[in-house]
Amino acid sequence: MTSKTPNPNDSSGNDDRYRRIWDVVAGIPGGCVLNYGEVARLAGLPGRARLVGRALGLAPKSMKLPWHRVVNAQGQISFKPGGAKHRRQRELLEGEGVAFVAGVIDLQAHAPARALDRMLWGP
Repeated sequence: MTSKTPNPNDSSGNDDRYRRIWDVVAGIPGGCVLNYGEVARLAGLPGRARLVGRALGLAPKSMKLPWHRVVNAQGQISFKPGGAKHRRQRELLEGEGVAFVAGVIDLQAHAPARALDRMLWGP
C-alpha cells in the first residue's frame, strides 16, 4: 500500500522539494494565479513544472492548499475540460474574481504581483 503523504525519510530529497512547492502555493493570494513553471521557479526548482503537479497531487488534504490557483503556462486549467475537477477549479477561481475569456486566464492581470496594485488602486 502506498501513502499519499511524502515519506520524511525519503532519501530522494522529494520531501523537501514538495514542501518548498507547497509553501509557494500556500502563499498565492486569492484572485491570483501562477503557472506550474512559476511555482517551480519560486520554489527554487526551475524547469520542474511537472514536479509541481506531482507535489500538489500528494499534498495532504489537511494542508488546505489553494491548489486551484495553479494553472498551465497558457493560462488554462490543466484538467480535462468538462470533467468534475476542471469544473471545480474553474468555480473556485471564478469565486475569487478570476476572469476567463474563451477558457483562458490573463496571467498578467491575475499575477500575485498585481494583488498589491488591486488592493491599493482597485481593479
